[in-house]
This record gives sequence, structure tokens and C-alpha cells, in this order.
Amino acid sequence: MSGARKTPAKLAGSGRQEPASGKKARSLAALGHAKPQTYEELRAVLSSGTVHFPKRLRQVAIFLWQHPSEVALGTIVQVAEQAGVQPSTLVRFAKTFGYSGFSDFQGLFKEHVKGSWPEGAAREGGGPGTADTGEHGHFLTGMVGASRASLGRLDSEFDFDSFDTMVEQLAAAELIYVIGSKRAFPVATYLSLTLSQQGVRNLLVDNVGSNALDQVACIGRRDAVLAISFSPYNSITPDLVAVANERNACIVTITDSTFSPLVKLSDTWLEVVESDFAGFRSLAASLAVGMALVHGVVARRGSRPE
Repeated sequence: MSGARKTPAKLAGSGRQEPASGKKARSLAALGHAKPQTYEELRAVLSSGTVHFPKRLRQVAIFLWQHPSEVALGTIVQVAEQAGVQPSTLVRFAKTFGYSGFSDFQGLFKEHVKGSWPEGAAREGGGPGTADTGEHGHFLTGMVGASRASLGRLDSEFDFDSFDTMVEQLAAAELIYVIGSKRAFPVATYLSLTLSQQGVRNLLVDNVGSNALDQVACIGRRDAVLAISFSPYNSITPDLVAVANERNACIVTITDSTFSPLVKLSDTWLEVVESDFAGFRSLAASLAVGMALVHGVVARRGSRPE
């Protein structure tokens, strides 16, 4: 998915003031939406930018967006625990979308994941032919399953048009600033290293000495930012990207949902959702997409006349 920066439309989770505590989210009917009949329709409503949630409902929306199989296969208590909310919050979220309760709402997700092995296998920590390999082998098998699910999602949901646009934008930049912190930092570090090995000028904003804002102080309109950010979106990355946005630098982003604060700041963005196992999230898909971007940038620059 890609988006033009500085558009008047607000995306869900774009930084709009949250409703005051206790204030209910507006129903879909009040916003002119029909009751979603499929998971894809639900995602379309969530990404439309017309539905804005209080803090807890937004937390639910992010979890549902990223973990449809967990929602489909879990009980309301299990889903609530994984999302970090009370079961009553899930019921309230479902009613916002016109459903009588969570069980009714859950049917969207059951239909979506029906017959899909990678999602279910990642949740159970294995797949066809999984052997009893002991405690540590079980964890390894689970992480392999999560990585397979993450990579498999790229085959069915990847936005190649936005990817091609990102390649063009990065290839045209004089200097690429690579930004990613916390869980995204390993991805950012490897992309910066690979760009350097391929002769592409870049700067890894690593925040050593807490000087990240100084590292982006000289960014200009001929430069580009490659930002990587994953939920819960509580890192310094949005602040750094906001600086680049003010300087009119081109911003391309790899993130995991339309609720990311980077979406509204980006010229182009790609959604890459990673599966997890036992609380540990894969980075397989993010690294695969990042390596493909590097390859595309190098190839695009090599095709230009001197």
C-alpha cells in the first residue's frame, strides 16, 4: 500500500486526538459504513481513515489487523489476553462494527483463515510432519513456522506497485538515511550494511550517544529516508521521520499496519506483518523485503546512463 504525503485525509491512528476517557467510538452506521461481511471488508474500513478509536479499542484494532489467525482460533479470553485488553473490550469493539458480540464478529476471521496452513501452523508451532523434538526443538519449530507464515503472507498480499515506487524513490536519492530502532534496528542495520557493500551512499541513524536528532539534522529534499517500524510504535523513529518530513525529504517506510504513525508521514509505505511464536516475533519477511529493496535500488542505479 502506498500513500501520498501531506494529504488532507486522516488515516486511522494518524495522531488525531483520542476521544476522552469513557467516550464511545462512533458506530459504523453513523459513519456511513455497512456492517463488514468479510475480513477484507473489515480491513478496508479500518484503513479508510474514517473510524477513530479510544486507546483500548485502537489497541484491539492493531491486534486484529496483525493476527487474524489468533482471533479466529482463540477464545475471547485468550484473544483478550494476547491483545492486552479485557474481554469486554472485544465485545465493545465488535458492537462498534454492528455485531451482537465477539463470537458473531469472530466468524469473519474464521472464514479468512479457513484452510490456510501457514497461519494456523505458526500458532501451533509446527506444520505437516512436525516431530516431537523436545522443548528446545519445539521452540525452534515454532519460530520456523512463524517465519514461514510471515514469508507466505508476502506471496499473497504483497503490494508490488508500492515496492516498485519505493525502489525508484530510493534510487533517486543523493543520500539514504536508514532509520529503525528497538526490534526494527537489526533490519535497519543489515540494510545499511548491504547498501554500503553495494556502493550506495547511506547513513544508519543508530542513536549512539542519544544523538539521533543530530544525525538527521542535515537531511535535505534530495535525500530519502528508509524507515522501519513495528508495533507498538513507541520508539524514537516517528520523531526522526517527522524531522525529515519537515525538510521535504522523500520518506519510504516498512511497517506492519495502517495504524503506524509513519504512514501519514510517508510518500510510500509497505505493509509487512510478521508472525510470532511464544512471544517472539519473526523478522524473516522484513529482511526479505529489505534485501529486495537493496537489490532493486542497485539495479535501478546501474541501468541509468552515466
